[in-house]
Amino acid sequence: MTDAKGLDPEDSKLITLARASRARNATAEGAAVRDETGRTYVAATVELPSLRLSALQAAVAAAVSGEASALEAAVVVTDATELTEDDRAVADDLKTQMVIIAAPDGVPASITRR
Repeated sequence: MTDAKGLDPEDSKLITLARASRARNATAEGAAVRDETGRTYVAATVELPSLRLSALQAAVAAAVSGEASALEAAVVVTDATELTEDDRAVADDLKTQMVIIAAPDGVPASITRR
């Protein structure tokens, strides 16, 4: 596992926000993203009969709705150890500079800088 101590405080804040979203909504994942202007968007997994979004997809949708065109960072809190192909694609769509996958306890499992 990767140590969170080397993270910028703003990146650690994203982990905290994603964990809180996951816990508050009792969902499989929580995500938080920061756009190119420093605005933060938080979301949890969406599972409706007619709509299914991963937490990252939902957070990116909120960011795009807020006129974001790029992401400085994205965090996904999940039991998984890597992003799905769809989540990688949505991170790439917004030229995400850093993607952190963190365990439910907030410890980063991976940090990818682009």
